Amino acid sequence: MKRFWNWLPDHVDRRVRVLAWLSLICQVVLVGTGGLVRLTASGLGCPTWPTCTDDSLVNTPEMGVHGIIEFGNRTLTFVLVVIAIAMFLAVIRFRAERRDLFLLALFIGLGIPAQGVIGGLSVLTHLNPYVVGLHFVISVVLVCLATVLVVRVYATPGPRERAVPRWFAVLAVVLSVLVAITIVFGILTTGSGPHAGDANAPRNDLNPELLQHVHSWPAYAVLAVTLVMLVATFTARIPGRRAVLLLLAVEVLQIIVGLWQARTGLPPFLVGIHMVLAVTLAAATTNVVMGLTRRVSPSAEDVERPHAVTTA
Repeated sequence: MKRFWNWLPDHVDRRVRVLAWLSLICQVVLVGTGGLVRLTASGLGCPTWPTCTDDSLVNTPEMGVHGIIEFGNRTLTFVLVVIAIAMFLAVIRFRAERRDLFLLALFIGLGIPAQGVIGGLSVLTHLNPYVVGLHFVISVVLVCLATVLVVRVYATPGPRERAVPRWFAVLAVVLSVLVAITIVFGILTTGSGPHAGDANAPRNDLNPELLQHVHSWPAYAVLAVTLVMLVATFTARIPGRRAVLLLLAVEVLQIIVGLWQARTGLPPFLVGIHMVLAVTLAAATTNVVMGLTRRVSPSAEDVERPHAVTTA
């Protein structure tokens, strides 16, 4: 036991960074496989939960491809659990020095079983669109937390200060709110559309055509705010240009896919890409927000500064 404890990292090393990236990548992949379940009408491929059937923990040959797809998605959750446990163990030895990493690993680890339970409830409620939507919201939150974890493992610990003008930070907050609204309306739009996850699954009875338009309004507002922020990084020499450029690229791709799917009758392949891009958008937005602060210079930590200081 002592040998294992001594083998664990006592600082952020390559193992910690790799696990952080695996956590983020697998969370995004889980959204992709969840979309596959929904878009192939495999949402009830395993008709019960937590077992696949009343008599079997796993899918059976009689359940066909739908059972394989649904059980495959459930299996990925166990992969995430293994990664979360490994991540937690990777930071536990230096948790006092990097409390931020310890708490992030803990919250992500607790979020995964919570996500699994809500996924189970969606099956038990025969894919109620609001429960399915909540399941997606939890995925978005976990992707954001995993993004923060990735950023933090590369950051220097210690007190932090705002690295941008106050108005730019306010714009970033507005951007985050608009992205959240866009994703919520996207969930409602999907809940009213044809891809229910099963032929007999209920819909939310909202007007899908109207929701498509309402969903696009905050999305275009996100694009506008991002363009303002990008111009500001050039004209006012504000840091974070690469993060804003990455966000802009995701937004443009998301808008293209959104318009394409709306004009071609919502083909499953494009809807699946749109879902993955939604959580990628959340991750890119989180990355921009994380760039609003910087490490306080050690030589100036005791000097009063005009910018707000936060803890790492």
